[in-house]
Amino acid sequence: MYSIKELYKIGNGPSSSHTIGPFEATKAFRKKYPDVDEVEVKLYGSLALTGKGHLTDYIVEQGFMPLKCKIIFDIDYEAPHPNTMDIIGYLDGKVVANMRVYSVGGGAIKIEGEPERQMDKIYPLSKLKDIAAYCKDYKLRLCDYVDMIEGDSINGYLETIYSVMNDSIECGLNAKGILPGKLEIKRKANYLYYQKTPKNMENMEYRRRKLVSYAYAVGEENASGGQIVTAPTCGASGILPACVRYAEDTGRFTHEDIINGLKTAALIGNIVKTNGSISGAEAGCQAEVGTACSMAAAFLVEIQNGSLEQIESAAEIALEHHLGLTCDPVQGYVQIPCIERNAVAALRAVDAANLSSYLNNSDSKVSFDVVVETMLETGKDLRPIYRETSEGGLAKKLK
Repeated sequence: MYSIKELYKIGNGPSSSHTIGPFEATKAFRKKYPDVDEVEVKLYGSLALTGKGHLTDYIVEQGFMPLKCKIIFDIDYEAPHPNTMDIIGYLDGKVVANMRVYSVGGGAIKIEGEPERQMDKIYPLSKLKDIAAYCKDYKLRLCDYVDMIEGDSINGYLETIYSVMNDSIECGLNAKGILPGKLEIKRKANYLYYQKTPKNMENMEYRRRKLVSYAYAVGEENASGGQIVTAPTCGASGILPACVRYAEDTGRFTHEDIINGLKTAALIGNIVKTNGSISGAEAGCQAEVGTACSMAAAFLVEIQNGSLEQIESAAEIALEHHLGLTCDPVQGYVQIPCIERNAVAALRAVDAANLSSYLNNSDSKVSFDVVVETMLETGKDLRPIYRETSEGGLAKKLK
């Protein structure tokens, strides 16, 4: 597996696969072909069908400025990957360069014909079963395993990640108005956070409302093109930060606990990314929100010093009960149902973490690794209209 630095990335919304990934593609192309004076970019699959709402054309144009850039949304061509783009470079009117790029989720890209960055695959184990067995043998927690593989630099990196997560919450909580786009969705995070608390509202209910407001805050920042952390994607970026702030509100956990929790959460996300998918265009929203919920549940158990079995159980419960979740952004915007879905998943992460502490995890019949494999298979079985194309589900009903 790659470093968790490849999972937690800082970027601007609204979509890691549709904005961060394509922007990385423009940088890769310009680095390889610095002499072109004009480019043409062809977008296929989900990039073509929801690229307008996801600001793909805007970010590609920004990436190639000041070059002349023609963008073609080709919804008919059946590309080998749902997030495929062809970049053609011109010099004095003649084609001099071609690059096919796949945006594979979480802001990561693959360039056709070029080897993957094998040197960056620093984790020798990629299944939770194997990692857990290693940790038991050497009496390590999952966060210790991350430290062992990543080295001392990971703490500084996660401090930055933690800071951006907090900033995105604060920005979202203090913003008002309408989100950009044709849907004209009113921001709700500020209202959820600052509304008066009824005297009869129990403390737990009050905390859960705050949890929801945090998820909305990041989701709305993402939808407006603000800066967020992919955790593991832009579309699911509100779930883990919401659970981090929710945990901090209790005053029970140290800063070190939070950073260690982020390590364990990233390890869970990395396992899904390696053995399954974190791309909504490839496997539906189960791959994005489901994975984020799983990461957040693992985070919550980790900071409470839960056992390896409890961490696996929480992660497994969170992902299992998102199986089959479709990706159907209305009019291609990462707003409906995406923002509310982040809030629901944050609540579910808390419940999954709690449930894992109630159960006897030693006799579980379903492992996390099996659920990851099942999620990918389920995603491939979903019809394309339910995989970030805006052709099915709510997107079909609310045109």
